Amino acid sequence: MIFRSQSSMAAPDLLFNLRNSFYLGAYQAAINNSEIPNLSPDDAIERDCLVYRSYIALGSHQLVINEIDSSAATPLQAVKLLALYLSGSENKESTIMNLKEWLADPTIGNIPTLRLVAGIIFMHEQDYTEALKHTYAGGTMELHALNVQIYLKMYRSDHAEKQLKIMQQIDEDHTLTQLANAWLNLAVGGSKIQEAYLIFQDFSEKYPMTGLILNGKAVCCMHMGNFEEAESLLLEALNKDAKDAETLSNLVVCCLHLNKPSTRYLRYEVEGFD
Repeated sequence: MIFRSQSSMAAPDLLFNLRNSFYLGAYQAAINNSEIPNLSPDDAIERDCLVYRSYIALGSHQLVINEIDSSAATPLQAVKLLALYLSGSENKESTIMNLKEWLADPTIGNIPTLRLVAGIIFMHEQDYTEALKHTYAGGTMELHALNVQIYLKMYRSDHAEKQLKIMQQIDEDHTLTQLANAWLNLAVGGSKIQEAYLIFQDFSEKYPMTGLILNGKAVCCMHMGNFEEAESLLLEALNKDAKDAETLSNLVVCCLHLNKPSTRYLRYEVEGFD
């Protein structure tokens, strides 16, 4: 399986490796390898967005808030809104108000990064209808992938499958297409779990192991009843990030099935997250 984002006839995609690192959860690698020469102004903005989103994923919300000032391009301002929203409950209401004002502005409301941030924030708010209002039209692979996630949250795997087919028509081998396929397979269950496992296994053979890949494999193992293998994968993920909420939650589930104490993981969840 060869991951590509453009046809072989197109110009080289200078941001391919950076995007791929971000999509697969290699956030520190994305930050460390972000010095890319000869970027166009638009690509430089996208690069900066990916770097700041990586800092957000690592929990460094305040760094993003401090570094993106009012003179930054709109996509970066949208990323700052995401950092503000995720940084604490006191910011959420005003952030959502600002977001809605920007989305209503005809000059910037259709910018893909702004629509993506809107989808992420409204999905966090569990307002899936509002999220889809801004993401449904697609336009980027990330927006299509987010649509898949939103529909799965709504238990509408039929609509998620339609979005996946759109992604497969655009680029069947794209990392986000493969991830969306795995998410859908996990939601459908049954024999599809093995297919999801093979996707994450393929990632683990081609790329450095990340918490996202390890959790994906572990969830597949849990669905298949292989809780000992799942625990091993999750402990490896815990070594990479001892405070990752998804890893800790999955470890609690594993411990319950293996009749092992889960107190330490529950304690981390309570103490480590607001």
